Amino acid sequence: MNVLVRAHYLPLFSRLGAYDRTLLDVVMAARPKRFFEYWGHEASLLPIDCQPLLRWRMARALRGEGIWKPLEPFAGEKRAEADAMLDRIRAEGPLAASDVAGSRAAKGMWVWSDAKHALEWLFWAGLIAATHRRGSFERVYDLPERVLPRAVLDLGTPGGVDARRALLARSAEALGVATADDLRDYYRIPAADVRLPIRQLVDEGTLVPVQVRGWRQQAYLHRDARAGRRIEGAALLSPFDPLVWHRPRTERLFGFRYRLEIYTPAHKREHGYYVLPFLLDGMLVARVDLKADRKAGVLIVQRAHVEPEAPHCTVERLVDELLRMAAWLELPNLAVAPTAAIDPLLATFAPTPGR
Repeated sequence: MNVLVRAHYLPLFSRLGAYDRTLLDVVMAARPKRFFEYWGHEASLLPIDCQPLLRWRMARALRGEGIWKPLEPFAGEKRAEADAMLDRIRAEGPLAASDVAGSRAAKGMWVWSDAKHALEWLFWAGLIAATHRRGSFERVYDLPERVLPRAVLDLGTPGGVDARRALLARSAEALGVATADDLRDYYRIPAADVRLPIRQLVDEGTLVPVQVRGWRQQAYLHRDARAGRRIEGAALLSPFDPLVWHRPRTERLFGFRYRLEIYTPAHKREHGYYVLPFLLDGMLVARVDLKADRKAGVLIVQRAHVEPEAPHCTVERLVDELLRMAAWLELPNLAVAPTAAIDPLLATFAPTPGR
C-alpha cells in the first residue's frame, strides 16, 4: 500500500523518528544477509537465524498446504511450470516477475500472471529466496544458496514441534504476556499446532501461566519479562505495526477497536481508507486517515477521530507528529480536509482554496 508510504518503512519511523529510508533498503539487500524476507505474520523481514525455524512452513508449501489457494496447483498439476521457472533462475540468475511475464496485469494489483504465481509458490516453498526489492517494490528472486549465508543453510532442520516451540518462545519474549492466540499469531502458526509446544514451554519454565485482570483467556508470562517503565512520547503507527497487528490483543490492551477498512466500500467506512492509530504516552488516543499527495507536496488528513478518554493535549501532540511525518516524507505542506477538522488547531491546516 503506497497511499502514504510503503508500510515497511513506517515501524522504524514510529520508533526512531525521521530516518533515511534508503538505509532500510540497504539492509534488505545487504550481503551477507542479517535479515531475510519470508512469511512471518505476513511478508516480513526476519532475523537470519529464524530461517531454519520456518522450514516446516516451506515443507508444507512444497506439498501445497498452508498457502494462498491460487498457488496450490504449482505443488501438483502445474509443478512442471514451477520447475521450469526454477531452472531459468538457476541458469540466468536473479529474476523478478516482470522479467519473465511483463508488467502487472491491468485488472488490478492482485491479478497475477502464471509466472508470478509460480515464483511465489517457489518462494513460499523455500526453493528460491528474495534478494531484495526494486524501487517499484517488486520482489527479486534467486536460489537460496546464492542469497542466504552458507552457515545458515548448513544448519540442521529442527522437527516441526521443536521449530514451533522455538518460534512461540520468541513470540512470548517479544510480547511479554500473551494468550495462546496472541503467541501463535505472531508467526501465524496454525491453532492445531500450538497446544503441545506451549505445554512444553510451560513444563520447561519458559512460560508461566498467569491470569490478567479483564482477560477471559488463559495468559502466559515469559520468564524473563519485566514490568516496563512508563512509556512517554508520541507516534503514528502503521496499520501493520507489530503493536497493533493482532487486533484482538490491541483491543484487550488498549480498549481500542481497530479494523483496516481498505477493502470496505467507501460509504461503509467508519474511520477512513488508510488509518493510522496515534500512540500517546502509552495509550492509543486517536486515529487519522492519511494520504500523501506527492505531486502537490501535501500530507492530507482526510479524516480524524479522537478517542473519548484522550487527554486534552491530544490534538496538539497529533499535529506535531503529523508535521514531523510530512517533513520525513519531504512534503512541505499539511492539509486537513473539512471533515477532519475536529479541533480549531487542525482547522488551521485547511487546504488552500482552489487547490
